[in-house]
Amino acid sequence: MNAIEHILEFDKVKEKWMEFAYTEWAKEKIKNTIPIMEESRLLTRQRETTEARILLEKGGTPPLVSLEGIGELLEIAEKGGCLTGQQLEQIETTLVAVKRLKDYLSRCKQFEISLAYYEENFNELSDVKEMIHLQIRNGMVDDNASKLLKSLRSDIERAERKMREKADLVMKSHKECMSDNFSTSRNGHICIPVKKEYKFKISGSVIDKSATGNTLFMEPSSVAKYYEELQLLKIDAENEERRILYALTDMVAEAAEEMQANAKMLQKLDFIFSKGKLSMEFEGVEPKINVERRIVLKDGRHPLMDKSVCVPLQFEIGNGIQGIVITGPNTGGKTVAIKTVALNCMMAQCGLHVACTEAEICMNSNFLCDIGDGQNISENLSTFSAHITNVLDILKKVNKDSLVIMDELGSGTDPTEGMGIAIAILQELKKSGALFLVTTHYPEVKHYAEQEKRILNATMTFDKESLRPLYQLVLGEAGESCAFYIAQKLGMPSSMLQCAINAAYGQEQAKDYNFQNIPSEIKRESTATVKKKKVPKKSLEQARKYQLGDSVTVYPDKKIGIVCETVNEKGVLRVQLQGKKIWINHKRVKLLVAAEELYPEDYDFSIIFDTVENRKLRHKMERKYVEGEEIVE
Repeated sequence: MNAIEHILEFDKVKEKWMEFAYTEWAKEKIKNTIPIMEESRLLTRQRETTEARILLEKGGTPPLVSLEGIGELLEIAEKGGCLTGQQLEQIETTLVAVKRLKDYLSRCKQFEISLAYYEENFNELSDVKEMIHLQIRNGMVDDNASKLLKSLRSDIERAERKMREKADLVMKSHKECMSDNFSTSRNGHICIPVKKEYKFKISGSVIDKSATGNTLFMEPSSVAKYYEELQLLKIDAENEERRILYALTDMVAEAAEEMQANAKMLQKLDFIFSKGKLSMEFEGVEPKINVERRIVLKDGRHPLMDKSVCVPLQFEIGNGIQGIVITGPNTGGKTVAIKTVALNCMMAQCGLHVACTEAEICMNSNFLCDIGDGQNISENLSTFSAHITNVLDILKKVNKDSLVIMDELGSGTDPTEGMGIAIAILQELKKSGALFLVTTHYPEVKHYAEQEKRILNATMTFDKESLRPLYQLVLGEAGESCAFYIAQKLGMPSSMLQCAINAAYGQEQAKDYNFQNIPSEIKRESTATVKKKKVPKKSLEQARKYQLGDSVTVYPDKKIGIVCETVNEKGVLRVQLQGKKIWINHKRVKLLVAAEELYPEDYDFSIIFDTVENRKLRHKMERKYVEGEEIVE
C-alpha cells in the first residue's frame, strides 16, 4: 500500500494531516491509516470527522496537549518510584488539560453532537490535581506543603543568617587581617578571606585558598558551631520533602488507571479532531458511501492543489459504466484527473472528507495503479518493461471490487503493438468486473471504447484558438492529442509540421491544418566548433631525430633519461628515467648521446626497458602458447 500511497500522493496528504495532531499516538495512527473495508466502521469514522468539523466551526479549537512522557511517569509511580517536583507538575498540567477539554466538550453539548458526549468518559481527578497544585511550586516542594517543612526551612534561614552575622563580626574586629571586606561560601561553609600571614591570628579552620595562595578562606570557630546544626536541619528538611513527594507519587499511582484512561480518550479525540481540521483545510465534504460500485464527484479537486487555480472535475462512473478511457492533449490534465478520482476515493475510505462540493464513493477492496514510466536502470527495466511488469501484477490482484487507474496505456513500445496490448489489457479489466480509469493517445483504443458496452470515452478539453488546455473532463466524447497544435505553440516550423501530418494521416488530411505566423524552417544558431591542435610538420621532422635508446636531457629538471618510445603524431615521446617512464613533449628534451654511439647495431633494448619476468615470458611465448599468462607493461 505504501507504493500506491506514494503514487497517488496520499503520503503527502498524511504529512499534512499529521500537522494537525498533537499526540504521538495520533500521529502514529495517521501514519498507519489504511482504507477501511467494513461499511459500518467506515460510516462511523466519517461521522466522527463530520462531527469534529462541526464542533471546530461552532465551538472553536479544543484544548488538546501532546501528553509526551506521561506514560513513563505513570509507570514510575506504579512501580513504587518517586516522582520529582517537575514530573509532578507535568502530571498536574495533564490533569488541567483534561479539565479544560472536559469543559470544552461540556459546552459543546448545546449543539447536540454525539462527539461532545465523550466528556462523560473523562475523570478530572481534581483531588490529585489540587494536592499537587498546593504542594509543588516551580518544580520544587512549596514551603507551605507541611507545617514541619515550613518550620525547618525557617530554622535553616535563621541558622544561615546567624552564621553570616558571626562572620561579619570577626571581619570587623580583624580588618587588618582581611584581604577583602565580605564573606563567601566555600563547600557549604561561611568563610572569611584572611591574608596568609595572619592565619594564626584568626581562630578557625582553613577551608580553601586563592589561586595565588596569598588568601586563605577560613571558617571562624564562632561560625563553625552553627554549621553542624545547619546540616542537621537540611537533612530533616530533605527527608520531609521526600516524604511529601512520595505521598504525592502514591496518589498518582492510585489514580494511574483513570489517568491512563483519560490519556487514551484524549489521544482518540486528538485523532478525530485532526480529521476535522484536515477537512477544514481542504474545504472537504462528507461523501456518501455505497456498495453498488458507483463513484460520483461534483466539483472534485486534487486536495494538494491550490483551489484558486484548480479546475473542478465533474466525474461519474457506475450505473452500467465500468471503465472510462480518457484521451486528450499532453499537459491537458489527464493524469491529474485520474489521480484526483483515486485519491479522493482513498481518502474517503480512510474516514476523511473529500475535496468536492458533493461526492458519492463506493467501497473498494484495493487500489491498483500504473502511473509513471517505472524505468529502473539497476534492474534493467525499460519504460515498456516496467509498465508491463506492473500491469501483469495488477491483473493478478484485480477483482470486481477493485479500483484501477492506468496512465498512458500501452505506451513505451511500437505504436501498433502497444495499441494491441492496450486493448488486451482493457478486455482483461472488463472481465474482472473492476472499475477502471485509463488514459491513452491511441485512436484505435478510442474506437474500441466506442464499440464496447460498459466502457465510456472521455476527453480533456483543449482550446485550439489560444492553444491552452482547459483541464475539464467531458464524459462521452473521444478527444485528440493535439500534438501538432502543441508542437506549433512550442515553435516547430511549418515544414516539419506538414511533414509530420503527411506521415501520420496523408496529404489529404494535411490540407485541413492551417499553420500561420510560424517560421517555415528551423534557423540554426551559430555554435562554436571543436578546434584540434595541430603539430607543425617542421616541428615533427625535428622531433623524429630522436631514436630508440638515445640518451637525452629532460628539462626543466635536467634529468638524464633514455628514449624508450619514439615521437608520435602529437610530437610526444616516452623517456625512461630512474624508476619510471614518462610521456613528454619533444620540445622539453635535448639529445645528449645518440643510441648508435652507445649500443651495437641490432641491440635488444628490451634488456633495458623490460622486466626480467616479461622478457622470460616473451621468450616462452615465442616458442609455444602459454594459457592464462599476459605481459604487463
